[in-house]
Amino acid sequence: MYGSRLAKPGAVLFQFDGKWIPNLHTVFALLAFLSSLIVGMWLHFHKIVQNEHYGYPEEWFPSVSAAIGDRYPERSLFQIFIAITSGPRFALVFLLYALARNSGGSIKANVVLISGLLRTFTCGGWVYITSTDDHMSHDVFMIAYLVLTIPWTVACLQSSQAGSKSLRYRKVFATLFFTSLIPLVYFFIEHKVHRIAGAYTIYAFFEWSLIFYDVLFDAAAVFDFKRITITITDNVPADVKSSKEAAHGEVLVRSARRHAGFSWISFTAAIMNSFTFWSVFTALPLLIWYFPLWYMGISGYEACLLAIVAPVVLGFTPLRSLLARFPQIAHLGTAVGIYAGYIADPVHRLYAVAIGAAFGCISLAIQFWGSGNKPSVIAHRASAFSIGLILSSIAKLYLWTNNPVWPIMNESNGGLNKEGLAIGIVGAMLASRPQYSPGQLSSVASKKEYSLPAAIGLGGLMFALHSLLSDSSTLTLWVWDGYPVTGPLPVPHGALVIFAMVFGVYLGATRKITMGGWISFFIGSAGAYVFYNNSGWIGFAGGLVLAIYLIAIVPAILDSAGRHAPGFTFAVAFFITVLLYLAHVWVVAYAFVPGGPLLRERTDIVLIAQQVCIGFGILGHTRIKTVNTKLGATALALTKQVRKQIMFFLTIVLILTSVITFNRFNRPDPQPFHPESKVMTAGIWTIHFGLDNDMWASEVRMRNLVQELEVDVIGFLESDTQRCIMGNRDITQRIAEELGYYTDFGPGPNKHTWGAALLSKFPILNSTHHLLPSPVGELAPAIHATLDVYGTEVDVVVFHSGQEEDIEDRRLQSISVAEIMGSSDRPLVLLSYLVTKPLQGNYNTYVSELSGMSDIDPSDWDRWCEYILYKNIKRIGYARVSRSTITDTELQVGKFVVGDNTPSTDKLIDEGQVDESLRFPNMFKGQGVRDHRYHVFDEPRYYA
Repeated sequence: MYGSRLAKPGAVLFQFDGKWIPNLHTVFALLAFLSSLIVGMWLHFHKIVQNEHYGYPEEWFPSVSAAIGDRYPERSLFQIFIAITSGPRFALVFLLYALARNSGGSIKANVVLISGLLRTFTCGGWVYITSTDDHMSHDVFMIAYLVLTIPWTVACLQSSQAGSKSLRYRKVFATLFFTSLIPLVYFFIEHKVHRIAGAYTIYAFFEWSLIFYDVLFDAAAVFDFKRITITITDNVPADVKSSKEAAHGEVLVRSARRHAGFSWISFTAAIMNSFTFWSVFTALPLLIWYFPLWYMGISGYEACLLAIVAPVVLGFTPLRSLLARFPQIAHLGTAVGIYAGYIADPVHRLYAVAIGAAFGCISLAIQFWGSGNKPSVIAHRASAFSIGLILSSIAKLYLWTNNPVWPIMNESNGGLNKEGLAIGIVGAMLASRPQYSPGQLSSVASKKEYSLPAAIGLGGLMFALHSLLSDSSTLTLWVWDGYPVTGPLPVPHGALVIFAMVFGVYLGATRKITMGGWISFFIGSAGAYVFYNNSGWIGFAGGLVLAIYLIAIVPAILDSAGRHAPGFTFAVAFFITVLLYLAHVWVVAYAFVPGGPLLRERTDIVLIAQQVCIGFGILGHTRIKTVNTKLGATALALTKQVRKQIMFFLTIVLILTSVITFNRFNRPDPQPFHPESKVMTAGIWTIHFGLDNDMWASEVRMRNLVQELEVDVIGFLESDTQRCIMGNRDITQRIAEELGYYTDFGPGPNKHTWGAALLSKFPILNSTHHLLPSPVGELAPAIHATLDVYGTEVDVVVFHSGQEEDIEDRRLQSISVAEIMGSSDRPLVLLSYLVTKPLQGNYNTYVSELSGMSDIDPSDWDRWCEYILYKNIKRIGYARVSRSTITDTELQVGKFVVGDNTPSTDKLIDEGQVDESLRFPNMFKGQGVRDHRYHVFDEPRYYA
């Protein structure tokens, strides 16, 4: 009997070579995909090549989803073989984890294990929930799987034995995988957006290639597992203990310092390259924003944001060595993002900026790779990096929050594209890398230092610098509360933000260890807390503390990141930045994105996540201090030459900031266009975030139209552009300063609205910001301001209603706005975006006894969004002016006479009966100018 022949303790029950695990995984995975493809093409060819736009013969090859999930029996074949694959899959993940851990890389091993397991589970999600079952869930699992491929790939590459066949093949298939994503996205957009016949078939080929590259990447484990034998024994004795490996000695990497690397020329070049980097880096999300903006939803171009994860290519030793030996290559590649300003087509312009941003992130990784234990190098490079950021902020201060070298700028709107390109090219050609040596290792970190915390810290810092400090007005607008002024203004107090950043550079260069410690971290986090929870000067003080801290830790965080393999650390860092970007968008775009309600109005979560990420970076830096102390390293003192260079450029920065701020602040008080007639011309315009139809900044064109129409008071809607994806801009500044207006930015960027702003030629005595009831949809902002109009107090309400789909939101908002208007007995004008038809529905709440308001022209039936209402003031004229290509909404304008107590009527009169100073300009009659003309009525309307 079998039971009488029990194996002895320790006896081998079963034994096989480890290479069978990746072999079985490869065979069953390929069988799953290929069997479903072959059977599907045989049985359901015409059905599975059919897509939403075309079928056979335009499309003749199926996508992966169509082949594996739409039909029986191919769907069943695929799911059966994938289920069989799961066994070898889990074994593959655990064995790779064991090998990585055995080689001494516990962090990398953990990344292998976690990302490998999550990829397996998300694979099960899109396999067993097909697009036919639940399209949204299928896509979410698929996207999650692709995203997790990044840490899985990087961790497997970093864990591979140097010079092994497995590393060689993994590099090949990883390169093929990630480069294939570019044409994949391109042809998907060609199919989805442009509806090009045959594009989906080409897309399908690239989609299938990704599958094979993914499987073959994992198949490379066969070379690692050849040295593994899987043994199953019976009752191994408890006293058998595994022996420990001998401790590895520390490898000291020495590199001769080149004094030319610390010259004035090299420092100037480093600052120029940093300015180029920040200009291109901040331009990428801004250009991406154009596409969902105009497609009114996710467009597919958002994938370009992943370009900043490009440092992953530095995992390939020959490429890393080439780019390190010749840093000019990456810097010149970054300048492509500046050259993009000469490209007219928005899609191609975006692609050029994505290429520039990719090279920029690679250049940053190369600059700090291997600079550990070189205090002067860190101070030199990190200070130049921070000064470049400050200079980009100063450039935006100069051009009213638009960077003049951005690719949304050109000669017609104030762009300095030629100058920017010259800076990029000259800086690139003069670039140096004093710490590089031909024999340099991928990492100079000791075993007591961790690459993952360093990467997370850098990712959080890059997001913080971009979101809060890439423009000097951002901190002031976060704490803005309206009139009377009880806090800072963008000008002149934005200069204090730059001064704080300058002080941060000094602290980072001279007190790197202190600023990279936990006490400084808690002080910086306290500043973030005060900044978020307070308005006015108290909140601004907290913001300044945070600004100083964020700049001061740049050397510490970059030092920590640069000590590890750049292909891993910087790729993971920028992937963290991408995630924070998305969260930064989700808090306000929650009504338009999947899973949006999870982050609805939760800027606090984003700010906490930012600080937590930075905390990981501080953890990584403190490990360096511990190691250096044990090794008896000397204090991180700067050379006299480096200190002199830093202080010189900081002085230049302070002088530039002071001069620009003085010139912008020193301007005359605003004056109305026709004070002799006591006329107030009021307008409302939905400006669509200041990007025109061709993706150029539209402030200059807006300014010209507002000036020519002689508008005294205007409300701008969809005007909050103080986010990374919108460029951290303030559209009101240029128009206000060049034409002479008082401005109220409205609810700030931390209030989670799309924005409502007020510009007035008349002094603003008081203004209150409202967030109206929005239980489901987007927040509806409103400004209720009281103006001093020729000695009479006149109220103006600027209001943007919620989206069409949320009916209850709009009903509640209409009641709230009616109550705001009804609460005032003063003359009042509503400049609004109501989303209602005239004389129907909520219109009768806005125009009601509760509000006391009248419509500027009840006979105007051709309205849906923009409305002008009024009460207790004489209305004499109304016009609608076409937008040209500036935005997607016209400019509506009304004329009111203050002090005239004659009741308004709806009786129309001829223009000849109206005093000339009260008329609308003649230049917009007929064909008008620059595609701006009076339309709907073809001319202005005047009333008795």
